[in-house]
Amino acid sequence: MDASAPYLTGQAAPSASGSVFGLFTGVIHTVDWVITYWWVPAAAAVIAWAVSELVVRRLAQRASAERMALELVPSRHFDPGLEEIFRRGVQLARASTSMPWWAPRRTKAVQIRLRADGSSPLRYRIEGPAGGERLLSITPFGPSVTVNRARPLADQPRDHMVRAEFVLRGKPTAPLRDVPLDPDPLQPLIDAVSDLRAELGDLAEIRLDIQRAPKWALRARRLQLMSDARRRERREAQRAARWVRQDATGIEDSLSWQLQQLVSGKRDAGGRRLVMPPVPRRVDPQDALGKLADDDHLVRVQLLVMCASNTEGRAEARLAQLQAALDVFGGGSRWAMRGWRVGPWRLGADRWPSRRGFERRWRLGHCQPPRPNWVRLEELTGLLKPPTVHCRLPLLAGDLPTFAFNNPELLLQGIYRAPDGRRRLVASYAKETLFEVGVGKAGGGKTERALAQAIGWAHAGGGLMFVDPHRDSWPRALPFLAHDALMQRIALIDLTATGPAPQVSCWNPLGMHQGQVAHEVVEATADAVASALGWDDASAPRALTILTAALAVLVAVNETACQAGRPEDQATLFHVRALLTDPDFRAAALAGVERRLDEETRSWWQTVFPTLPVDSFAVVLNPIARLASNPVTRAFLGQPAGVYNIRAAMDTRMIVWVCPGGNGPTDRLITALLARDLLRAVRSRRDTPEAQRVPFRPYFDELITLTGAAPETIAAMFEDFRKYKVHVHGMTQLLARLPIPVRLSLVQNASTLASTAGSQSAIAPITAEWGDRPGPDIVAALDRFEHYMSLTVRGRRVGPFRITGPHLDDVFAEYSRPRHAAALERSARAMAGAAPLDQLTALASDQLGRVRAFLTQQAPTTPPAVRLQKGYR
Repeated sequence: MDASAPYLTGQAAPSASGSVFGLFTGVIHTVDWVITYWWVPAAAAVIAWAVSELVVRRLAQRASAERMALELVPSRHFDPGLEEIFRRGVQLARASTSMPWWAPRRTKAVQIRLRADGSSPLRYRIEGPAGGERLLSITPFGPSVTVNRARPLADQPRDHMVRAEFVLRGKPTAPLRDVPLDPDPLQPLIDAVSDLRAELGDLAEIRLDIQRAPKWALRARRLQLMSDARRRERREAQRAARWVRQDATGIEDSLSWQLQQLVSGKRDAGGRRLVMPPVPRRVDPQDALGKLADDDHLVRVQLLVMCASNTEGRAEARLAQLQAALDVFGGGSRWAMRGWRVGPWRLGADRWPSRRGFERRWRLGHCQPPRPNWVRLEELTGLLKPPTVHCRLPLLAGDLPTFAFNNPELLLQGIYRAPDGRRRLVASYAKETLFEVGVGKAGGGKTERALAQAIGWAHAGGGLMFVDPHRDSWPRALPFLAHDALMQRIALIDLTATGPAPQVSCWNPLGMHQGQVAHEVVEATADAVASALGWDDASAPRALTILTAALAVLVAVNETACQAGRPEDQATLFHVRALLTDPDFRAAALAGVERRLDEETRSWWQTVFPTLPVDSFAVVLNPIARLASNPVTRAFLGQPAGVYNIRAAMDTRMIVWVCPGGNGPTDRLITALLARDLLRAVRSRRDTPEAQRVPFRPYFDELITLTGAAPETIAAMFEDFRKYKVHVHGMTQLLARLPIPVRLSLVQNASTLASTAGSQSAIAPITAEWGDRPGPDIVAALDRFEHYMSLTVRGRRVGPFRITGPHLDDVFAEYSRPRHAAALERSARAMAGAAPLDQLTALASDQLGRVRAFLTQQAPTTPPAVRLQKGYR
């Protein structure tokens, strides 16, 4: 018999119950072993987790080393639309996946860094995978945003530093607040760092990491949310059913119900009525899931903040300001600081155990939020772009230099009040302040600011010319210029001739004793007279020809006198009349300078002049007669060798104050002569190498008066003077009243535009240059001495911003020397060669005789080749 068949030997086969019992016993023994030796699987799990975390961290650190950084610099008129910002968000989400396949998920993120360190109001940087650089370098914003490759930032350690991590709190399916683009959503953040002081080591930075939401986590979250929604509906249905039953029972047990049954004779034999409980409503996924319903454009974010300073308390205060700024984005959900507050302490990212993880994520750019901060790209609209045109940026110390006295590189502009209330004197760089325009109503502070700027420039060693037709600026500036170091550089050309014993300086526009070029002197004088009288080749060709020919002869006479060593025998502008109407004087003059005249000029005097009618001279002689009838202008222009030499004043850093005396016809002619001579002198600097040209600053108060006399000359100044290091500062009440050529040249080339209060129509041309930000209504409401201005600093426009104009009594109080004012007055007149008016008038009257005597002595022994009709008058 086969022994392998136990059933043949009568042995019983193992039953199924025995197998189940054995399995149960094994499970019991296993559980008992696990309970007894629980530390073994726990240690194995910890070791496995530690090893896997170590591997992941090594891989993440390696992947983080392959990151790039871009800095986005918006233009002043950057104004993106919602679609452009959304497209940028899609780019960022796509770029976050541009990592190697082995890179851990925590490294697959793009980081937006909003940083305020004193170099700019808010620097906007993008950091992310190196593979996404090409994608992120081309933005939907077009040329309005410049994308630059950025270098890693290395911060110096600060004494005090605080850290914070913000997470989404509130209803998890509710979106953040829809913040409009105007004003800029970044405005609260910029306001929070507007009082940052780099000299105190202040630093604030916000980092927003963006990565695509994990699909598996999102599905699990949706299942959880749907389950919670169904559970809530069931609870609501059960609660409603209980209330319905209670209501029905209460009604049937009430006295009114029983009385109604007795009266009606109806008795309900079937017991109580059947009450149908409400059925739970169907859960709508859109309502239950909210923003998590769709996968499209859903991202996970991480928001980290760090503030630092070398001053205790400033970092904590900055963090509180940023926390308040982030509250602006709060809606159904909000940004809340992670952690708990225990008395005076806050247990969060700044303390153990969260601090180490925060610093690792901060240093390596890893995105590991402690909770799923899921948002849609539309919720991050305000953070996906740099500051726009709707953002009000503060002026930092690095944006606008602080004025320092006696510094020739700086030009005082005004007093700027920072957002924290601090006031500082601000300046522009002198080499970049090429032309300046100040507009505003009378008494608004234009002249006061120009005087403060000019006085600061003078004390720093700079040369200037201040032209004031009303003379009010000279007594105002006098006490602040009364310093021994300045007295030898100041000259006063005062044609107002006030006081019992008036003194006047002297100038000969035709003088050649200062080394002028003959044809330039002729051209400058003829153009000045023509500009003041409105002559041109179409309206007064004959007058221009006669005047130019006469000036050529007189300048040749003066050149001869100077070469003969007799500058005191030079002719003046008043001798044009004698040259045109006195045959003897004309013959002597032409005979004395025959060799100096070119062939064309000699031919004109020989052939054309004798044919001119007598009444053709009236238009030329009339303005000269008006000048001669005024004793002040006759004394000023009637001297043979005047002291006034604006070219020498430029080269020697002189401070020249010119007061023409008014705005009448005669005064306008004087102003035109001075302006044209200034233009000639500046253009003559072409003989000096550019590096050796000394900077010089003419200040023109009341441009309306000056341009009325010489519009083309003033326009040419704003076009040409920059090349010769001469920088014009002009002030006017109404820009619209300036001639069109002057206005166009002024606004086109102005590196500084400033406006005080005034009518909106008068201010509108200036605010239009600023894009009406601020508008004319805002500027028109300024207080006295308040200005809006824009400057050029380091090649870019800064502003417009609001400043308070500097007041001389406040800013230059230490420079005031009222006791030395009289001494400066005497010194300034002496430097200008001023003499008593009566004395100069007498010399001017006798000058024609001295010129006749000189020409007689210089007459050739042989008859001149050019002879005119003797009796012609």
